[in-house]
Amino acid sequence: MNLNELVAIDTHTHAEVSCCQPKDPYFEPYERAADKYFKNANRPTIAETIAYYRERKIGLVMFSVDSESHIGNRRIPNEEVAEAAQQNSDMMIAFASIDPHKGRMGAREARKLIEDYGVKGFKFHPTVQGFNPQDRMAWPLYEVIAEYQLPAIFHSGHSGIGSGMRGGGGLRLETSNPMLLDGVAVDFPDMQIVIAHPSWPWQDEALSVCLHKPNVWIDLSGWSPKYFPPQLVQYANTLLRDRILFGSDFPLIAPDRWLEDFEQAGFKDSVKPLILKQNAIRLLKLDQPA
Repeated sequence: MNLNELVAIDTHTHAEVSCCQPKDPYFEPYERAADKYFKNANRPTIAETIAYYRERKIGLVMFSVDSESHIGNRRIPNEEVAEAAQQNSDMMIAFASIDPHKGRMGAREARKLIEDYGVKGFKFHPTVQGFNPQDRMAWPLYEVIAEYQLPAIFHSGHSGIGSGMRGGGGLRLETSNPMLLDGVAVDFPDMQIVIAHPSWPWQDEALSVCLHKPNVWIDLSGWSPKYFPPQLVQYANTLLRDRILFGSDFPLIAPDRWLEDFEQAGFKDSVKPLILKQNAIRLLKLDQPA
């Protein structure tokens, strides 16, 4: 990344529409429910997302979510996201998403994506992928991530996916309690764990795990900062100031809105540069030689 040219690094953006494969209609009921929940039906292609961020001089971490086993929708290829990052390496980093139900085959894929495609981290969504983060089914994937000392983002808290659908679309919120990541942080101290989103209704659990385990971080995606719980702002300004990250959850929340509200949310001026860029530089090791 050309760090001097970037005003911020958004550590949480989604690849929503592939540029090389047709859209899978199977997932549409979940998308419509999420559109209603977030009051946003914007679904840009990967190329449109990159152009949007380039215009704003904001770096981005992009990933899809592989929920092929639990929901049954076809995923966007990790290779497509990785190749886009290679072509836009001055401002984009690719994370991969692999369904933990894929076991050893998933671990093989992870290693190939790291070694051959330059993937710099991984994204998990326990609710959408239908797994408990402490389930040893996920260990083969974690072992590869830890071997390369890469970060892994885990969705936490409530999910707009499935909200309002009959039976919540078959998705269980309990698997996204951030306290379930505490044991993972113990068993994989070389894997940097990012708890995504203000973790309502488990915000205090997220803060506790992050405070106790030095390999745990929190990204602020998925909510406008004006709605952040006061204790999240308090810890971001003090004890956790070095492990809080800017994330938008684009396209569900636009960085323009997030950054505007961030200025009025009670964060100290001395902390804002850490959240917007400096902490991400350390997490992603962008200040180290390739």
